[in-house]
Amino acid sequence: MSLAELAGPTLRKPPWIRVRLRSRPEGAFLDTRDLMRRKRLNTVCEQAACPNIGECWAQKHVTVMILGDVCTRACAFCNVKTGRPDGVDYGEPIRLGEAVAELGLRHVVITSVDRDDLADGGAHQFARCVEAVRRLSPGTSVEVLTPDFRHKDGALEVVAAARPDVFNHNVETVPGLYRRIRPGASYEHSVAMLRRAKQIDASVFTKSGMMLGLGETRDEVLSLMDDLRCADVDFITIGQYLRPSPRHAAVERYWSPEEFVQLGRDADERGFLMVSASPMTRSSYHADSDFEKLYARRAAAS
Repeated sequence: MSLAELAGPTLRKPPWIRVRLRSRPEGAFLDTRDLMRRKRLNTVCEQAACPNIGECWAQKHVTVMILGDVCTRACAFCNVKTGRPDGVDYGEPIRLGEAVAELGLRHVVITSVDRDDLADGGAHQFARCVEAVRRLSPGTSVEVLTPDFRHKDGALEVVAAARPDVFNHNVETVPGLYRRIRPGASYEHSVAMLRRAKQIDASVFTKSGMMLGLGETRDEVLSLMDDLRCADVDFITIGQYLRPSPRHAAVERYWSPEEFVQLGRDADERGFLMVSASPMTRSSYHADSDFEKLYARRAAAS
């Protein structure tokens, strides 16, 4: 679909969409930014234009994006650059582990661009990064937020063998919107991968997220929840899609805070161990405290 076809009228942001802008970054925010520069690490916080970057970096919370800053796909919602990536940086895992230790993180989220150009989709780099964090910051829990590794046989097993504490893969949107919003991906494959991750290691927490406002209906959202629960996914995140630029898919609707609260109740009723649903929810937002709650809830249920 062309950019002109994706473009639509720009809706005015409702009053509940509030992004804190930092006109003069200071303190911990600058320390976090400087550390990422010094260690030559990319973050999804910057590359994907996350609206929560000010709050998170002020608390020294980062989501590191490995395998470069150029993606081999061109999803209609994503602000990450598309093109031909560089080769794998084999020094990256050590620098990541050092950064996690220096920040003193209790929990770290490691994500990546899609690397369809690599035979393993980048799976071995994920494993090396998990191992580096375990070695250099043994008290830190590790969450991986992976691409779909589509057509990369054995890639999921490589990541699972590294034993992350949380295996996260976002389905992003309802299946009926995949062709327009997430070309190159398969909803069925993404759900099957989450199911397989739990089958490989039942002790790992599985997690997935979606955006609202791209044209989905409430019934489609509820059906997606059912699919994730059938795949034994523990944790679902639901947030409002915010258009990064006029080149990206238009926001077709802003869901109200009350609707997010109701969706949270719907998810609870379906048996998710953890639910985060609000307009500003993002996959890695408050991931550290959410992991502690997940762990406590599973312990209480056992």
